[in-house]
Amino acid sequence: MYAIIRDRNQQTKVQQGDVIRCDFNGTWNKGDKVTFDEVLLVGNEGKVTIGKPTVKGAKVTGEVIGSVNGPKVIAFRFKRRKNVRKKRGHRQEYTQVKITGIQA
Repeated sequence: MYAIIRDRNQQTKVQQGDVIRCDFNGTWNKGDKVTFDEVLLVGNEGKVTIGKPTVKGAKVTGEVIGSVNGPKVIAFRFKRRKNVRKKRGHRQEYTQVKITGIQA
């Protein structure tokens, strides 16, 4: 069984036991149980249920594992022969969630 969920305008395909990375949520702590109510699609052994816009009565539950940082992204801009250089780095923070169940 699999589902496609939407968490703050980001769609993710999940199955039971998967570990997904959601955008950082400061209110979630390690070990918290979370529920994703916006289930867009549920597939079960060849039978697919598509929501309009969401599947009625479907929800996905998970457990927060913790927060992690994504890869470092470097933005470097310069102008040649002008001695102008700007280097900026960024690491996006994510919350890891382990999917524990899918109810359809």
